[in-house]
Amino acid sequence: MTATPHRSTPHRARLIATDLDGTLLCRGGTVSDRTAAALVAAERAGLRVVFVTGRPPRWMAQLSGHIGGHGVAICSNGGAVVDVHRGELLESFPLASEQALAVVRLLRERLPGTAFAFEFPGGFAREPEYDLVMWESDKDHPVASAEELITEGRVDGLFKVLAKHPALAPDLFLGLAREAAGHLAEITRSSPVSLLEISAAGVTKASTLARWCTAQGIDRSEVVAFGDMPNDLEMLAWAGDSYAVANAHPDVLAAVARHTVSNEDDGVAAVIETLF
Repeated sequence: MTATPHRSTPHRARLIATDLDGTLLCRGGTVSDRTAAALVAAERAGLRVVFVTGRPPRWMAQLSGHIGGHGVAICSNGGAVVDVHRGELLESFPLASEQALAVVRLLRERLPGTAFAFEFPGGFAREPEYDLVMWESDKDHPVASAEELITEGRVDGLFKVLAKHPALAPDLFLGLAREAAGHLAEITRSSPVSLLEISAAGVTKASTLARWCTAQGIDRSEVVAFGDMPNDLEMLAWAGDSYAVANAHPDVLAAVARHTVSNEDDGVAAVIETLF
């Protein structure tokens, strides 16, 4: 049965907080004409639009035209706040080197074969065993063991650790990693492959969005949020009104009462259009 937008969302909304990949964006990371028009209409009606994503800041430039006048995006699952228009890091919430090193050692011990990469203000770094995605392959970046990158200060201010496993299923990998190191950091996932995203303890999409909203004088009851993967769960629970797209992870569909159609069917736009 096709999911349809819930139409009882109050008209008090002041902020749209939306995940990107798998939620707002179509396959290939594009913004459909309908969604682009809905975002523009929302801004003209006085709503703010904030992208709240697992993407690192350096992957945001191509979305500058869709984020609205303020230009602010929350990246790396809450680890970084950026001005997309200016390409400027406004604020970050780093994982201390001691904690990062402890997480790496625990996961390497408990889940052999895990390979690591790092997002930090200076860019990206990885271990040799960490397979690159296609769009990273032509970029210069440090390559060394995780221990070396951390202890030598080559990833100072890191706001996300990435961990890949060659064999474990994604949800199993997440569960085992949380058992091993969840007391030291936030561990979540948003990718269809066995790729974990690790932030400082207490740093989530929800925590940074809440902080930003407080600074803007926006109450959580005035926020409408959209998501599709486990890294969205805290944000969807925090916002006054939340929607899962139809293609969302089963845990998200179970946790969120309101559903909209899939990202390929412009699920976010379908809800935005009901707000006016």
